[in-house]
Amino acid sequence: MSNLKCIIIQARTGSTRLPGKIFKELSGKPMLWHVVDRLSHSRLADKIIIATTDLPEDDQVETFCKTNNIFFYRGSSNDVLSRYYETAKKFNAETIVRITSDCPLIDPQIVDRMIETFYKLNTLRIFDYLSNTIQRNFPRGLDVEIFLFSSLRKAYYQASTKYEREHVTPFIYEHPKWFKTKNFVGQKDYSFHRWTVDTEEDFHLIEEIYKSLYNAKKLFLFEDILKLFAERPELITINQNIKQKKLRE
Repeated sequence: MSNLKCIIIQARTGSTRLPGKIFKELSGKPMLWHVVDRLSHSRLADKIIIATTDLPEDDQVETFCKTNNIFFYRGSSNDVLSRYYETAKKFNAETIVRITSDCPLIDPQIVDRMIETFYKLNTLRIFDYLSNTIQRNFPRGLDVEIFLFSSLRKAYYQASTKYEREHVTPFIYEHPKWFKTKNFVGQKDYSFHRWTVDTEEDFHLIEEIYKSLYNAKKLFLFEDILKLFAERPELITINQNIKQKKLRE
């Protein structure tokens, strides 16, 4: 198999709390465009692919990908694990970096640091899965998961519950006998920040961040955003009351 390191972004227009959020505009471009653009600055990823659904409403995602010359795959809307596996298989991905489309502040430098760490750990195939979300100390919205295609394939064939099929990685990190997992941590705990987009309040915060930083510096990073919050601490109040949806309801 080729040694392709592929970023696969889950994206769909359907959202129970904020429908169509991936096409809401930030600084004149759809949110999904910014996610892809930021990830394009990764030095270590070989390919960026959008994994969307086969629902008619996601024809818009396909059109977006074709217009912007982005690789894409369409698969099941409910069996997301299947969609993800089929995407990785089609593009011959060996190492997979999982990103979701509701993270318009995703930091390519963090992605690269994690890819480097994953490869150091895997010199002797010691770890199967690296994530900065197992014990979170990065802001929600900078979420990165990295795993091998062989792990994804095992999850695809072995996962049987609705919960395991609706989400891509729980089968991996909830089966420590089969998979060795490792948490990637930063130097300080910033997990109290919420930089993902699930509600109007979330989007309003991201809008304010883009208004403040994007025009001056197209690729603003984690440290730039922290500096902005230090200068404008009131920003955190915009969405501080939003509760994250649980994977298990």
